[in-house]
Amino acid sequence: MTQTAQTAAIDVMQAHKAALNARDPKAIAATLHFPHYRLADGKVKIWETPDTYLEDFYKRASDDWGHTEWGSLEPLQASETKVHLKVIVKRFDKSGAPLVEFPSLWVLANIDGVWAAQMRSSFAGA
Repeated sequence: MTQTAQTAAIDVMQAHKAALNARDPKAIAATLHFPHYRLADGKVKIWETPDTYLEDFYKRASDDWGHTEWGSLEPLQASETKVHLKVIVKRFDKSGAPLVEFPSLWVLANIDGVWAAQMRSSFAGA
């Protein structure tokens, strides 16, 4: 696997987590390619633009959501332009207590020189 691509993908994931926890829509959008795809609970969700991405996240995460952490970021496959990451997502409430933990597969791609997440498949449920 290419180390440069793996490093770029993990850097994007760390930036995504930081932006998500900061509740910064522009910074979050910078870590995602659009359209962006998510498969969970047997349904595919497509965000054509970043406008509704964060609003949809808040609906999924719950009102109690405080922050998210990565339990692990494990490269499974990589090329010069794409990386598959096995991710463990951990969500915590506002007091720091665990809310949920689930595995997810993220696909990060280098499109026009920009590394960002293009899609993911999650076991988070709806």
